[in-house]
Amino acid sequence: MKSSFNRRQFVNTLGMGSLGFVFLNSFSQTHPEIIMHNANIFTSNIDYPKAQAIAISNGKVIAIGNDADILRLSGSKTRRINIGGKTITPGFIDAHSHPAYSGRAHLRNVDCDLRSIQAIKDAIKSKSIETRPGKWISGFKYDDTKTTDGRYINRYDLDEITPNHPILITHRGGHTVYVNSKALKMAKIDKSTVDPKGGFIVRDENGEPTGLLKENAVELVNKLIPNEFSAKDNQEGVKLITQMMARSGITSVTDAYGDQKFLTAYRDAYKANELSTRINCMIGYFEIDDFIDQGIKTGDGDEWVRIGGMKLTCDGSISERTARLSKPYIGRPNDYGIIVMDEEELYGHAIKAQKADWQIGIHANGDVGIEKSLNVFEKIQREYPRNDPRFRLEHCTVINDEILKRIKKLNVIPNPFSTYVYFHGEKMVAYGKERLENMFAVKSFLDLGINVTQTSDYPPGPFEPMMAIQSSVTRTDMSGNVWGASQKISVEEALKVGTINGAYASYEEHIKGSLEINKLADLVVLDEDPTHVDTDKIIDIKIERTMVNGNWVYES
Repeated sequence: MKSSFNRRQFVNTLGMGSLGFVFLNSFSQTHPEIIMHNANIFTSNIDYPKAQAIAISNGKVIAIGNDADILRLSGSKTRRINIGGKTITPGFIDAHSHPAYSGRAHLRNVDCDLRSIQAIKDAIKSKSIETRPGKWISGFKYDDTKTTDGRYINRYDLDEITPNHPILITHRGGHTVYVNSKALKMAKIDKSTVDPKGGFIVRDENGEPTGLLKENAVELVNKLIPNEFSAKDNQEGVKLITQMMARSGITSVTDAYGDQKFLTAYRDAYKANELSTRINCMIGYFEIDDFIDQGIKTGDGDEWVRIGGMKLTCDGSISERTARLSKPYIGRPNDYGIIVMDEEELYGHAIKAQKADWQIGIHANGDVGIEKSLNVFEKIQREYPRNDPRFRLEHCTVINDEILKRIKKLNVIPNPFSTYVYFHGEKMVAYGKERLENMFAVKSFLDLGINVTQTSDYPPGPFEPMMAIQSSVTRTDMSGNVWGASQKISVEEALKVGTINGAYASYEEHIKGSLEINKLADLVVLDEDPTHVDTDKIIDIKIERTMVNGNWVYES
């Protein structure tokens, strides 16, 4: 199917020209629209890391410094805001998430983030009462380790809810689903069904499918579900999720598996003044030909909605324990995880994007997946060299010294999960204490000068930046267990990872990610200084206000 808009149309229909900016000096007759003063400002600018006051006009920072100098710039129409000593940081950048999908799911699917299988069954039962017989019921955010039952939900649990609806529940990690017998029958999955390449049908001791489908086996059922979502549904989902993210202090987010319909939803939400965060929209490999044919490439758009890189998937999931590892999972000596897409297939898509001047991101969690992805990056860069391609490793979880060297040499951007140690600590036993010293390895990346980012991958991980900072600083989960203490970083480092490094990952470090003159006025007001509270209390810091483009998009 051909794209309904070409490159010129995409840029023009956004309706967003370049924002003007002002240099304030002794001869300027222009006064700031807003001055915030008496503040504790972290700038994420290595040359001037702290400030007391900031002046803003036309959506940009026009001056930053001490109270006396900045207040002197105010005019009769300047709005002066006394921050009362509270902390200001640049707006946080979630460099890998799934906002459009998750926003729509919050509106239309059953939220299965519940603490027991019975509670999940009750929630789906309520949905079935209002759903016409024969129609699919979908749930999301189910997490097998968060329920008290100590087991996976299965087809027989789901069969008890309703005989009249096919049911599919997606694990919050996004790589596995749980379906009822009706769905299995519709998909023609039974004892004799062969596992698809890169996928796995989980079976009981008698060889019968349990209803759990992993990785590429998910598509056996997914392809049967009709797309009944309208453009309005997608737009409403974008409105909701960007409001949720803005409340947490996020001002920019990368959609790590976008497509034409989600890109349209972001654009429509912007035009309707319903977009609360900026969007960098990566495009799934399955639509890349369409975009290339229309002359669209990475960087098109502007400061609100822009085209990111092309996204590919190499291996499985950390939270669902399907990432492809070189050593088996703890307690499962024959389980090394799953390769979803082999090097040859990855290369075929990647070289096409490389030649069309697209940034490329590959989902790679396990060390085997990462090595295969690096092989592809190195090969396409040898064959078709580009200046500053900024290849991305999405997640880049399990690393080793050789992987670090290769990442550094090629200037690859790792985007590890930032809230996983805290939120998914109970899953870390599957990887073991020793391996955790080289997982979510933010300190190792920083020590080598690698531009590592802050990401949630929401829904798989919570998106709250304060949780991300605490998780990175303490490497401690909700139960007090420490995982990978050698990877602890400072609060100041975590702030930069979550701001300026995120901007670098999308080629936007010149316009955002730090509070500097001529950069976008995206910032957050915190009720406490994260460098002055106990590190295990960072998560409790409240977001008082979030500003995007010089406007408050959230005020508590």
